[in-house]
Amino acid sequence: MRGDAPSRKWIDAPRKRPMLMHPVIFIAAFTSLGLLFAAQEWDHAHRSGFDIGAGLIFGSWGLQYFYWGVISWVLWRLFRPFIQNASAVRIVTIVVPLSFVVYLFETMIWVPFFRAYPMNHAPMPYWWRVNHNYWGDITESMAIFWGAFFLFRGMGYYQQLREKETVAAKLEAQLANARIAALRMQLNPHFLFNTMNSISSLMRDDPDAADSMLEQLSSLLRMTLERRDVQLIPLHEEIEFTETYLAMQDRRYMGRVTRTLSVDPALYDALIPAMILQPIIENAYVHGLSKLDRGGELSIEVRQQGQQVNALITNSGLGLKVRPEELPNGYGVGLANVTNRLHLHYGDDCSFSVQEIDGAAVQVSIAFPIQLSTATAEGLTRFGA
Repeated sequence: MRGDAPSRKWIDAPRKRPMLMHPVIFIAAFTSLGLLFAAQEWDHAHRSGFDIGAGLIFGSWGLQYFYWGVISWVLWRLFRPFIQNASAVRIVTIVVPLSFVVYLFETMIWVPFFRAYPMNHAPMPYWWRVNHNYWGDITESMAIFWGAFFLFRGMGYYQQLREKETVAAKLEAQLANARIAALRMQLNPHFLFNTMNSISSLMRDDPDAADSMLEQLSSLLRMTLERRDVQLIPLHEEIEFTETYLAMQDRRYMGRVTRTLSVDPALYDALIPAMILQPIIENAYVHGLSKLDRGGELSIEVRQQGQQVNALITNSGLGLKVRPEELPNGYGVGLANVTNRLHLHYGDDCSFSVQEIDGAAVQVSIAFPIQLSTATAEGLTRFGA
């Protein structure tokens, strides 16, 4: 009882108010705390045989904590930046004196409602009662004031920490997207250069095939432009791109390569990194199948394995026995590009491997988590929207 006890709008946006600091919630929580103390006081008085009305006890405690809830919320609302950033010197020179002034104000507006306090005393004038209650409750009220003050500082530190984590995550996502975009920019000229070389080699021997390849190349470039900066696309769009590319290679190799393409229908809407299969298939042709006069085999299989998409690209050719110095310039650009993009999208949740099979075939395996498309694909990475 009272008598005894970057343009970066997401960085510059206003800080969201914690739910606890909604005035109704905060003041109700403060008042409820006072009523809990009142219940404890009333139970103690009842067990001790004191005949004190429940209305008096609950009213005094409830009003006291209601006042403190209102005062604390107003101080937080008006002086939040100061409370959050005040130095030790300012706390001592400003906040400490303010605590006594605020407590005096709270006592002055509480006393008129409870003339029965202090109990067991003759009626006292208003200022005498203010003085009596002020010094009688100073320990409890200072605890309330400073508890609220440090609660607000703690909440501010927590908000700052969360905001820094959010900013860091968004900066990390922006950096990842920038790296992916740079890799895509690296990949497109590489792909275009190799395709133009293929068309050039057909111009004299088979102009019709070269013309068809130019049309198919135009289709591929149109698909690439339509995607713009989109990083994750549905698998069926990647397969459409891949089939167009394979049709181009069919014209160039004219029966020298037998290919199969198998895709699990359940994965048609799964999101995968754009242009992730083509560089691997291109390497299969350039560094394996192109070395064979006949009997080349290419197998492309995309299947679900647990909660992952698993793609296997297998080609016959020279295996992995060729020394690095004997490989043509640019070897590995596509595979390194694929590896880097997978890592940027999925971190450690993906795998990439190249292995030799029976000494005359190479198999590339990539795996990454299944992410089904439920809306229009956006340029997302694993770090968030």
